[in-house]
Amino acid sequence: MAVTLFVLFVLLLSSHEADGILRFASYYGDHMVLQKSPERAVLWGYGPEDAHVFLLLIGPTNQKASPVNVTKGIWRVTIDPVEAGGPYTVIVATENSTATLTDVLFGDVWLCGGQSNMYFNMSQIFNASEELAIAAKFPHVRTFMAGLIESKTELTDLTKVELPWAVPTEESVAPFSAVCWLFGRYMYKYLNYPIGLVESCWGGTPVEVWSSSRALKHCGLEEPEDGPKGNSMLWNAMIHPLLNMTIKGAIWYQGEANTYYHTDEYNCSFPAMIDDWRMAFHQGSGGQTAPDFPFGFVQLSTDRKGSADDGFPDIRWHQTADIGYVPNGRMKRTFMAVALDLPDETSPYSTIHPRDKQDVAYRLTLGARAVAYYEKHVPFLGPFPQQILSAATYVNITYDQNVSVTPSKVIFEICCSGTQDPCGPTSKWVQAPIVQWGPTTVQLSAQLCPVTDVVAALRYAWRDWPCDFKACPIYSASGILPAPPFLINHYPGEDNIWIN
Repeated sequence: MAVTLFVLFVLLLSSHEADGILRFASYYGDHMVLQKSPERAVLWGYGPEDAHVFLLLIGPTNQKASPVNVTKGIWRVTIDPVEAGGPYTVIVATENSTATLTDVLFGDVWLCGGQSNMYFNMSQIFNASEELAIAAKFPHVRTFMAGLIESKTELTDLTKVELPWAVPTEESVAPFSAVCWLFGRYMYKYLNYPIGLVESCWGGTPVEVWSSSRALKHCGLEEPEDGPKGNSMLWNAMIHPLLNMTIKGAIWYQGEANTYYHTDEYNCSFPAMIDDWRMAFHQGSGGQTAPDFPFGFVQLSTDRKGSADDGFPDIRWHQTADIGYVPNGRMKRTFMAVALDLPDETSPYSTIHPRDKQDVAYRLTLGARAVAYYEKHVPFLGPFPQQILSAATYVNITYDQNVSVTPSKVIFEICCSGTQDPCGPTSKWVQAPIVQWGPTTVQLSAQLCPVTDVVAALRYAWRDWPCDFKACPIYSASGILPAPPFLINHYPGEDNIWIN
């Protein structure tokens, strides 16, 4: 009865709608997805100063929120938790106006950020026509895209929307991020409830532009420059306005621009950005977004074949805070899709933009299932060394899982040294061919080291383009997950067992 009376009240008020300025913030719209329970979704917008705003949720379950006041032109309501599903109608009303959202679903909201490989859209990928033809079969996966905007100061709201919330069709999905859409589609098939995808990315941008001044200061980075590549410019304009939104998590594909810009600082700037986003979204949503929300990312694919020292190996390593894998102690609740085995030599969009985004998105979903949704026993990590044993003529690697091995003479390299200095990417490295292997072990030849030296370091896949398509030598036993690259130093004179 109370709901019916409220609806009648709203309908009476609607005749005066032209007199008011009540509206939702820019990224709310028909067909949107709001974050489901146990979190509480936040709705906000604009209205006449000091007006009382009433909010009503009508759908499978009804909800009437307590009235709130408009303060400095802004109203904000945090609704009670709503289970996944819909559709819902959201109505807000003042004494003189109303605003309405229709066909609203509740599910999990994922933010998709980064540079051009996240911006890379569905019309550009392999099998694009087939993928787009089935988009409409997933009406509960909804998409939204922020416009390309920049600002020297932190904005409260987006000033440009590129693609408003939409029910997927071939036409609406074609210009949307391929990695974001495919991730959402795969996750929907796993979760079987609505998924909201918010794309906010810009090609050619370094991590610094997506980071707040707080995060940059933590890493000792410089003040902003002008343009979309200036520090914090896109954080200010394309991330900060979203902070009130309650989200489930984020996925990220970026780093190419940092292969030649502040490369050595990326092992600080990237983890610091993640930490800062988590803090800011938690505070901005009034504590509804988790303070450690899951953050997935794509470890860089490839660019130039035959190149070793172009920054790609370093950024891949720095993406893990120089640990080699995630999650780890520095990067908790993160997950990673290794993509170095997915090169695209004939990509019409340049080799830095490989068209196989399906495998990238699928590998991200494995990490999300394990880290974000706590699914046990889902394989999401490629093999990583658990123990390394060095001798005069060989190096034995024991992995943390069973491996599938294809012999290679070039992908493992050792650094031979008689000094106490650690080896690095600029040291002299020689190839260490695979000579034997077992269920969890790989033996490498160290015979290219001078007899007076010892193996001082070992690295794997340490070049821009380490192998052809899905043809790296080390995978999980299933052959699905490639081993990530690594660089491990060993000081001469130490025990021959390097790591445990």
